Amino acid sequence: MTAVQLSTQTTGQRIRVNAPLAEGHERILLPEALQLVADLERRFGKRRKQLLGLRADRQRRLNAGELPGFRVETAELRASEWRVKQAPADLQDRRVEITGAVERKSVINALNSGANCFMADFEDSHSPTWRGTIEGQLNLYQAVRGTLGDPEPDPEPDQEPDGHRYRLQERRATLMVRPRGWHLEEKHLEVDGQPVSASLFDFGLFMFHNGVQLLEQGSGPYFYLPKLEGYIEAQLWADVFAYAEESLGLNHGSICCTLLIETLPAAFEMEEMLYTLRDYAVGLASGPRDYLFSCIKRLHAHPEWVLPERSQIPLESDFLRACSQLLIKTCHRRGAHAIGGMAARIPLKDDPAAAARNQASADTAREANDGHDGTRVAHPALVPLAKAVFDRIMPRANQLDRQLDELSVSEADLLEPPTGRITAAGLDYNISAGLRYLAAWLDGRGTVPLHNLMEDVATAEFARAQIWQWIRYPKGILEDGRNITLELFSEGVAQELEQIRQEVGPAAFAAGHYPAAANLFSELIANDRFVEFLTLPAYQTLA
Repeated sequence: MTAVQLSTQTTGQRIRVNAPLAEGHERILLPEALQLVADLERRFGKRRKQLLGLRADRQRRLNAGELPGFRVETAELRASEWRVKQAPADLQDRRVEITGAVERKSVINALNSGANCFMADFEDSHSPTWRGTIEGQLNLYQAVRGTLGDPEPDPEPDQEPDGHRYRLQERRATLMVRPRGWHLEEKHLEVDGQPVSASLFDFGLFMFHNGVQLLEQGSGPYFYLPKLEGYIEAQLWADVFAYAEESLGLNHGSICCTLLIETLPAAFEMEEMLYTLRDYAVGLASGPRDYLFSCIKRLHAHPEWVLPERSQIPLESDFLRACSQLLIKTCHRRGAHAIGGMAARIPLKDDPAAAARNQASADTAREANDGHDGTRVAHPALVPLAKAVFDRIMPRANQLDRQLDELSVSEADLLEPPTGRITAAGLDYNISAGLRYLAAWLDGRGTVPLHNLMEDVATAEFARAQIWQWIRYPKGILEDGRNITLELFSEGVAQELEQIRQEVGPAAFAAGHYPAAANLFSELIANDRFVEFLTLPAYQTLA
């Protein structure tokens, strides 16, 4: 790898890549591709920052005692009749979607998994190192053209140590891409001296290289939109889509998107967000783990929202179920698909009780019976299981004709915190999951198997948010009567570090990022100001 700086000069304005470039990166970082990203940043970057300012304003109101709710000024829109665009043929049946990282083997395995769709994730499943991000774009570039995993000039470059070859099959899942959220920046590309929006960077590069190609193949550029907090933020995406289509000579509405409902404010603006993106939107999807984190984050100043440990908040909890059912009703009324949450469990070959499979089957059956049009899984082994459940309950391509007219979900339903216990084991789990995941993320790995679950950023966010709460409020008391204090947390971190050292050995421990992860994790917990996203300070340490 060689350190290279690429820059272009246009009427006194600069586009500058300031990062090491490896072989093949130049295929993605074409001047024309960078120009599209720069155009998007110059046109929409200021608005993005203004929207982040609106988030901060809302947070100040929530900290002062306000609670989120349905918008009064859009009540007429919610009562009126309208529908989103019809989904294209390869998005009509989305009964099983698989989510995964953009690393080469992950992309190949997901596309070959038998799932209907694959969400290639530059966000929660991705540690955004420069090399990993560009190679992710290169992997998708090759996947779209069917060449990912094909032999290169080097002898057998895709031969794995176990003798297994990784190549794409002819029949593959429909590709969807999740760019990073509006809150993130890509520090390695500067436009006019400022880092660009990571959302626009991920979207712009993929769109430039693959938009036309996918449409010529009879598919299209399909995106998942993360972390939106309302229709004003959705409007920015609508304008970005329209500008990109015009710039690339595509028909209006060529892009399709699915919006993730994974923030508390978004739960109250599902209809408005669909309406704003009605020329592009084909569905909404649940994101329960991120949603839980958002509930804590947005209501962290409300003591009544101190949540019990993770094991005490099942997906069928009343407030999560209310959000899920409102999503189904909203989608089907407007002609959009309703996609369920992700099954993160990892099937174990030596598990005689098949606990992961049984739990995934039960969760999937509940989603299908409720009216979802599909579900998401994190492991290829769960694809046939989830498909079998949906095939049995939903023999047609979807359940769009299933209306929930009698369902009524109130603001109170969405704002009823669950109750439950906090145990020493629950505290230890959060410390372990948060610290181990963060160490892996700092090492460049965005999806990590932990405690028989395939974990992503949402796990670490939820873990540190809970500990932050428990330390600061009276409800933070363990079942054994001990108060959860910063000192107790610090003791737990020290014990976890020693446990990891014994597991991996001194050499691997020294080579890893465990002390750095522990320091960052501890700083987030000790900070009396609730940090918006842990990835913001963590990103500054990535190469």
